[in-house]
This record gives sequence, structure tokens and C-alpha cells, in this order.
Amino acid sequence: MTTAKRFTVNLDVIEEGHLTSANASLVIEGEELTATGKAQRNPDDPDRPMIGDELAVARALLVLARELGHKVDEGIAAYEGHQVHVSL
Repeated sequence: MTTAKRFTVNLDVIEEGHLTSANASLVIEGEELTATGKAQRNPDDPDRPMIGDELAVARALLVLARELGHKVDEGIAAYEGHQVHVSL
């Protein structure tokens, strides 16, 4: 039997001068996981906003993935009765 599930990650990107921040959130089993990623443009570099957006989003998603990995570790540890670490 095949089961399909959908998880949605929300991303908000905020640009303030040379600094771009991305906030990522995921609700899973009623718990919201959140993460932030930042990118800062060197003032000597050309103004290419999309690069800063992409870098900040990538960093936020990496942090979010780590948070989700910790949640997996905790769930398995609760079942197994000892500390575990699942590699991503």
C-alpha cells in the first residue's frame, strides 16, 4: 500500500541593506520547527539581490534539516531507550 504525505516549508526572506535573512518553518505532528539563515553582501560586490536570497534560504534550510534530524534522533531514542544519532 502506498501512502502519500505532503509537508510544506514556509520561507520568508527579508532584505535590509547589505543583510538578507531567511526564516524557514515546518509544522510536523503539531510541532513547529523554525530556523534562520543570513547572508551579508560585501559592499564592494555588485548588487545582486537574488544571490543573497538564495544563500540565506539555503542556510535556513540546512539549519531546519538539522533540527528535523534532532527530532528524529529524539524519537528513535525514546523508542530504543538509549541515545542515537541518525546521519543525514
